[in-house]
Amino acid sequence: MSSPDRPERHDPIYDHLAAKDEFAQLRHLYRRFIIPATVVFLGWYALYVVMSMFASDFMNHILFGNINVALVFGLLQFVSTFGIAFLYSRYSNTYLDPLATQLREEYDAELAGRTAPGKTEV
Repeated sequence: MSSPDRPERHDPIYDHLAAKDEFAQLRHLYRRFIIPATVVFLGWYALYVVMSMFASDFMNHILFGNINVALVFGLLQFVSTFGIAFLYSRYSNTYLDPLATQLREEYDAELAGRTAPGKTEV
């Protein structure tokens, strides 16, 4: 949204690339990972909170020494966070980065062609 202090700016090259099927595919592939991963992680976190609130006997169950179920659940939150980050990195390298690189190269090429010596910027 524009304001008097910050007028809207449009980049015709970006607008052109955003209309391409590859850009739509990139957004689709991104959402295909992010939405389920977010739902799973938030569900897992909600389970931890709900179990801590309503199943305190289970969460206080001692597994060994001073280690109880709640502590293991809490530590597994860190493990799941790093696991999701690792999986996202692999997914991104395989599916997202090639498309993003292609689109960036097209953008750079069109930008270089638009601002080549002797041409005026639009």
